[in-house]
Amino acid sequence: MTARNAEESRQTEVPSQAEQHQRFRIDLGYVGTNFHGWALQPHLRTVQGELETALVRILNTPVRVTVAGRTDAGVHARRQVVHVDIAQGDFPRLVGQPRARGEQRTPAQGLKSRLRGVLAYQDAGDIVIHDVAAVHSDFDARFSALWRSYTYRLADPQAFNDPLTAAFTVAHRMDLDVAAMSAAAQQACGLRDFLPFCKPREGSTTIRTLEELRVARDGNGVIEFFLRADAFCHHMVRALVGGLVKVGEGKWAPDGLVGMCEEARRGRSEFPMFVFPAHGLVLEDVGYPEPGEWAVRNQQTRARRDAE
Repeated sequence: MTARNAEESRQTEVPSQAEQHQRFRIDLGYVGTNFHGWALQPHLRTVQGELETALVRILNTPVRVTVAGRTDAGVHARRQVVHVDIAQGDFPRLVGQPRARGEQRTPAQGLKSRLRGVLAYQDAGDIVIHDVAAVHSDFDARFSALWRSYTYRLADPQAFNDPLTAAFTVAHRMDLDVAAMSAAAQQACGLRDFLPFCKPREGSTTIRTLEELRVARDGNGVIEFFLRADAFCHHMVRALVGGLVKVGEGKWAPDGLVGMCEEARRGRSEFPMFVFPAHGLVLEDVGYPEPGEWAVRNQQTRARRDAE
């Protein structure tokens, strides 16, 4: 199930009356330009900070959200997913008074409406709430995810660089060979050690399954990089783009990316890394299994992280 299937979750997951808390899935998007990334940081504006501030205004109690994947400063999201647990005793704050003809909003509908209103009040129009759904507690925005997908936009001199899309398109001065980059991208897919294209965190693995990596020009000639993987290491997407650009410039051979991954597998630990600017990157979507498979997926993901 992708981020576009939140409505299915609402239909299949009904809150139990015995539960003290209800879990909600929130699908949202944001323009990352004026944010210092997703995660909370003291005295800095972040997406998590704005969202949790809005939830506190609505519920009058501290809350924490869990996100599918944190984004860096300047990175955008077309579809991001979080979950939050809300006490059933706070439902009256969500549903409000009965509507005309006795109609009553569900807590999910109320949370969606209230979030949109409070974010507007906070002057946070760069965050958009797509949907809210009541889900079973097995759902975990982070650990239930099967994959994340990203796009990166780059305009070389051959492209029409539309000023209206400049906020999420990176300009590049040299002409790039898209055919060579596409060949390199196809070779890079699969289970590999992506250490040459990661900023590794202590105790974490750099082995990832890159399910899809495509490079093509759009109708305006802008080069779009599409990537999908079970998970990405820190800076991995932007560093892979940097490596592909080296291929497009003729400075690296098309098999250069794969060769570096093989060297990492054999024990090499130092590599040149070219991390491209954040504003060209967009988190496009997050994929999930069917509701009955959430618990199993959680166990699989947690076991893999523990093994790291």
